Amino acid sequence: MNEPDRPSPEALLRAAAQEGRGRLKVFLGAAPGVGKTWEMLTDGHQRREAGIDVVVGVVETHGRRETQALVEGHEVIPRREVDHVGHTLGEMDLDAILERAPQLVLVDELAHTNAPGSRHPKRYQDVEELLAAGIDVYSTINIQHVESLNDLVASFTRVRVRETIPDSVLEQAEIEVVDIPPGELIERLKEGKVYVPHEATRALGHFFSKSNLTALRELALRRAAQAVDAQMLEHLRANALAGSFAVGERVLVAISEQPHAAGLVRAGKRLSDALKAPWSAVHIQTQRDRHFTDADRRQLADTLALASRLGASTASIPAASVVEGLRGFAQDARATQIVIGKSDRSWLFELRNGSVVDRLVRTLGDVAIHVLPSGTPAAEPKRPREATRIDWGRPAHYLWSLLTVAAMTVLGRLLLEALDLGNIALLFLIPVMFAAATFGVRAGLFAGLASSLAYNFFFLPPNGTLTVSNPENVISILVLLGVAVVTSQLAARVRAQADLAGASARQNAALASFSRQLTIAATREELVQAICAEVARLLDVRTVLLLPSSDGPVLSAAYPPEDRLEQIEQAAAQWAIDNEQPAGRGSATLTASDWLFHPLRTTRGVLGVLGLARDDAGDPVRSDQVPLLMSLLDQASIAFDRMALEEENLKAQAVGERDRLRSALLSSVGHDLRTPLTTILSAAQEMKLRPSVELAEVVETEARRLNRFVANLLDMARVEAGALPMKPEATDLFDAVASAVHDTRASLQGHEVEVDIAPGVPLVRLDPVLLHHCLINLLDNAGRYGDPRTPIVVRCRRVPDALLLSIVDQGPGIPPGQEARVFETFTRLEGSDRVRHGTGLGLAIVKGFAEAMGLSVSATNNEDPHGACFTLRIPQALILATIEDREMS
Repeated sequence: MNEPDRPSPEALLRAAAQEGRGRLKVFLGAAPGVGKTWEMLTDGHQRREAGIDVVVGVVETHGRRETQALVEGHEVIPRREVDHVGHTLGEMDLDAILERAPQLVLVDELAHTNAPGSRHPKRYQDVEELLAAGIDVYSTINIQHVESLNDLVASFTRVRVRETIPDSVLEQAEIEVVDIPPGELIERLKEGKVYVPHEATRALGHFFSKSNLTALRELALRRAAQAVDAQMLEHLRANALAGSFAVGERVLVAISEQPHAAGLVRAGKRLSDALKAPWSAVHIQTQRDRHFTDADRRQLADTLALASRLGASTASIPAASVVEGLRGFAQDARATQIVIGKSDRSWLFELRNGSVVDRLVRTLGDVAIHVLPSGTPAAEPKRPREATRIDWGRPAHYLWSLLTVAAMTVLGRLLLEALDLGNIALLFLIPVMFAAATFGVRAGLFAGLASSLAYNFFFLPPNGTLTVSNPENVISILVLLGVAVVTSQLAARVRAQADLAGASARQNAALASFSRQLTIAATREELVQAICAEVARLLDVRTVLLLPSSDGPVLSAAYPPEDRLEQIEQAAAQWAIDNEQPAGRGSATLTASDWLFHPLRTTRGVLGVLGLARDDAGDPVRSDQVPLLMSLLDQASIAFDRMALEEENLKAQAVGERDRLRSALLSSVGHDLRTPLTTILSAAQEMKLRPSVELAEVVETEARRLNRFVANLLDMARVEAGALPMKPEATDLFDAVASAVHDTRASLQGHEVEVDIAPGVPLVRLDPVLLHHCLINLLDNAGRYGDPRTPIVVRCRRVPDALLLSIVDQGPGIPPGQEARVFETFTRLEGSDRVRHGTGLGLAIVKGFAEAMGLSVSATNNEDPHGACFTLRIPQALILATIEDREMS
């Protein structure tokens, strides 16, 4: 917890991370047509007139003349053309903007999805790269495109927006709300200033109803206020500014181990709902926490769990006093409302210790404090407190204290001639301070009493008696006792605070270790094993983790390994899943179970239940372990939620990839299957009229092309299914190349093939069939893309740890930066000077077959002569014989 006059280290680190980055400003609107793009372009003109270098990266005018007129006053970076499924799409040219390096770039529609083949799938990721390069960005977005509000907007508009941005993008941006009343927006829509007339009529009946626009407007204003509030808090923490400065309300509930604390939590929830404000529940750990009974600790844990279930952020922090802890936490959280209970204390207790409420009112003048009475309801009789056992310490503590007093007595007798009695008395402060600081308050008081007696008996006249002849010496004895009492109390307080700080540090270290173990888990199996193992280690219990299914909870992990659970445990786990409450031993439900099951709750429901048990058949969780367990469960739930989101994201990506492949396949089939079929049908009709050898050759050629196309599809299916039968054997590379050249003579017509393989090249252990397929596809690719009548070179050369088999053509080469992409499925890098045919499967098949044999394949460009070079790298492990080092061209 930070002191009020000390900047937050985390805030300073975040501010330092923004140094050198560009600033993002987002023009946020409630709906299309409110004028976001107009406002962005107008602001851009003002910045340009102020001497700022401004360019337009991408702006969508949607045919509006007024918007187009504003664009014409700016320098516009030409868009990059992308060919997608037969259509040419214009996307923002990220590389051109980075090369131009303006001070400010205007980028419309931040949530836009880029065309396939772009560097980033989303436009906001392009913006992130611009910001990282130090370029400021102005952009626009509607409130329905914010990820966290997507479901809420769809619930009342009945329209789900597919293009969204993460909330973190808005959190780092400066937000300007572009707003007009719903009535004016509807008029703009009717006038055709938003959509064309027939689309405007349909929109008025659905999305653009007045109730929808009013709700969207409220969402936009509220989301902007939340962002401003968060940025203000970050500034206050980074600059150590005191005060709440509340743009929005923040509620803090102070809870204790008393039963009435649950009522405070519910009151805090009602207050936060009424204010639409975030809220926290905090328990302040003081010295009195050491005297809590098991019932007190369990009550406190139940209250914290209740607050967490109701949506509060919970914390338990150590402090010297309740007032000091609450004041520090409230200042750090910038709380504007505090809910606290008024304890039923006697007037003598408040006279001795003071009132927490009164001291809070005096020290937190700018915070509203809600005080609730804490009377115990009649239906819930006050719980009898267990007698507090006094910890007198070990006998060794008193023995060491007595020995220290004896040592000071001997030292005092030795120095009696050199020191007066007043200085001798000071020597006896040493054992008092030593005993109090080392063994606690009671040992310190014992040392103080023993020191007073020893000083009186051995040094004050008459010596050898406890009689004091001089009244002045009485003052010395009383001062010695007073110092002993005060020193012992101070030492005990310091020790209690040190114990609290140590316990907090140990808990924080345990949570950090637990979080680290969950973070490195890459799969769901690793995650559940890590949760079970770490919770078992930290709490010294046995653990199981069960996942819900249609057939009941399924045992997913256990530590130590557990094969099965009894029927009562299964029932307890199912009850915990259904009711989102703990069940089993130590809870209020199905207590006959030997296991205690806690649900792992997330925003998407219960994703699993964690079971705990002890070998001694005692309660699975000790009362002092409950706060740590709650924190572990929260972290485990977050980790589970993260893993579930990652799995859904992977599934979505797989679906997107399947859609892309299906679209590419249909496009390829439409061209590469229909074209030869059309030629064959035409030739067959002609042959009915007049038999011709030439027409027969055309049919044969196109039939071979069809056969090759079908073979490629089947080969690609085998690659993706991993069903490649491997029969490696000793293979001569020269023979393999000669066979492939022979089988591709039709596609290589017009090209001379130069085979440059030295006679001494060793045999290699490869599958000859798969190698033949690789060489056929590489030669076919060279024949189609190489310039007509230019030679194709097949060469092999030796490097220290491999053989490199290369096929070189003299075509247009490969566009820079696309060397790896040519091996992707259905990829055809077509340009103005490249042949527009082929399935885009050949090189993908080469890569799949090569990797199956343990080879690697790469694509590069040749300088002299210019062209593409595809190389199969055969590692040393697959070379069967060695040859003498010789130069191989």
